[in-house]
Amino acid sequence: MSTLTKHIRNFSIIAHIDHGKSTLADQFLLKTGAMTARDFQAQALDSMDLERERGITIRMHPVTIYYTHDGQKYELNLIDTPGHVDFSYEVSRSLAACEGVILLVDAFQGVQAQTVANAYLAMEHDLKIVPALNKIDMQNARPDAILSEMETALGIDPFEVLRCSGKAGIGIEELIAAIIERVPPPAGSSDDPLRALVYNSHFDTYRGVVIYVRVKEGTIRKGQKIKLMRMGTEHEVMDVGQFRPVMTACSELSAGQVGYLVAQIKTLSDVHVGDTVTEALRPATEALAGYKEPKPMVFSGLYPVNNHEFEDLREALGKLKLNDSSFTYAPENSEGLGFGFRCGFLGMLHREIIQQRLERDSGLELIVTAPNVTYEILNRNGEIISIDNPQKVPEGGQIEEFREPIVKASFLVPSENIGDIMKLCTDRRGIFIRTEYLSPTRAIIVYEMPLAEVIYDLYDKLKSVTHGYGTMDYDVLGFRQADLVRLDILVHKNRVDALSIIVHRAFADQRGRKLVKKLRSEIDRHMFEIAIQAAIGSRIIARETISAMKKDVTAKCYGGDITRKRKLWSKQAAGKKRMKMVGQVDIPQEAFLAVLESDQ
Repeated sequence: MSTLTKHIRNFSIIAHIDHGKSTLADQFLLKTGAMTARDFQAQALDSMDLERERGITIRMHPVTIYYTHDGQKYELNLIDTPGHVDFSYEVSRSLAACEGVILLVDAFQGVQAQTVANAYLAMEHDLKIVPALNKIDMQNARPDAILSEMETALGIDPFEVLRCSGKAGIGIEELIAAIIERVPPPAGSSDDPLRALVYNSHFDTYRGVVIYVRVKEGTIRKGQKIKLMRMGTEHEVMDVGQFRPVMTACSELSAGQVGYLVAQIKTLSDVHVGDTVTEALRPATEALAGYKEPKPMVFSGLYPVNNHEFEDLREALGKLKLNDSSFTYAPENSEGLGFGFRCGFLGMLHREIIQQRLERDSGLELIVTAPNVTYEILNRNGEIISIDNPQKVPEGGQIEEFREPIVKASFLVPSENIGDIMKLCTDRRGIFIRTEYLSPTRAIIVYEMPLAEVIYDLYDKLKSVTHGYGTMDYDVLGFRQADLVRLDILVHKNRVDALSIIVHRAFADQRGRKLVKKLRSEIDRHMFEIAIQAAIGSRIIARETISAMKKDVTAKCYGGDITRKRKLWSKQAAGKKRMKMVGQVDIPQEAFLAVLESDQ
């Protein structure tokens, strides 16, 4: 270990959402002088407008700070991470660049679902955990009860837990000292061939791709020729630096350090998160382990309201993809909505954030179709196909087995709400696994249930029945067989592809009736009768009819023989019949939006 790496500490702050990670990071910036009190603003590391508005961290934020402890100056590389379950992949990426973590727990709310999940994630990465109790200055803080919960749920020794307040700045120096004393310095030598892990990146309009790296071995210098091992492409380093907290250029990054490099990379697809950067002239023989590719679990169509903006949307998605490797997209077209993209997300909040970022950064107006998860289908010929779009489901006769993704969902709830949560999960086809009590008043309930039943509104319902005190976390277990069907909507005997959904057979009738009823209220009357039907294969399960517009063709007949009126009525009926055969139903875009919203 070199004398330089001996004085470096790389760590992350992990916690449940709203437990004070970003506020604590702010205090580190203030106490170490990385930011003056005059320049200070709350959530200093949360650079996106969306993060500030929502008060949540969406993307990991690295920062390098310096602190003198026992007369020795230390370089501390901190990565502030998101807390929401949808962004747990960002957490795993930041942990790969660290040797230790601060596990932060709210002194009032205590151990929550994401606290447990993130603690286990840190243990899997063999990181040193520095436990800390935040918000101890709150009037309703209950530190002793929370310490007992931490011991029960995570096996943490209460005497090792530091007490602090990110808001009031209490116990910050002690926490920094604990990081220096407890977290091991990084391994690796500056003399070895260069190996640096790409753990994040963003696109700069003027400089191209900015790559965030953690140097494991060797040194990166300005002017050096580097090679990205995954694609084998070579580039010249134009700039290297660190986030202090703004991007600050430096002469080199050596083993153990965290920073960024710019190498005039203009093509978005050239950089992959998890890739290894090495020297072109003296390359490393083996790449770093990298990351397991995140699998999007929720899919939706994204369509521009104005079809002329299709290419603008493609460009915006390309830029966004670079910053967020867990997001996927592919072009598709729909009869009702025109040309758009099929996009994959980690969860519903992730989908909402992506949509808002696209609309704000690119000024696009977007239509988002109903979300659905990835399914697997075993064909009669033994082939397994992956389905992320209901339109791709083959006809019923070709399907041997229909499989859906199953998750293990953990709910941390007040004891009095256990019955409500059990009913909530049972109604969504959940299978009870176990209940664990953290304390007499709080319990963890574990269920296995279909992901499709989790993504829609389970989180909102959980918050509702527990009055905001319940939290949840889930892990995808795999695929299991289920009695699933594709539900189609037919308007005037034509299938409307954008409204097809995959549902469990038991709920198909109810969903079908709801959809056709909503569509009936949205489509204008035509000169002919329109049938709106919900169907499974060739079987119609629900129908609504929009009656034809009526014109009084006998208005000009004053009295006289009834046969004259009958002749006009029969001529009108024949005309309507002919029109019904050739007429096209105009479904306005607002109808699609209304139906998609009601279905969500």
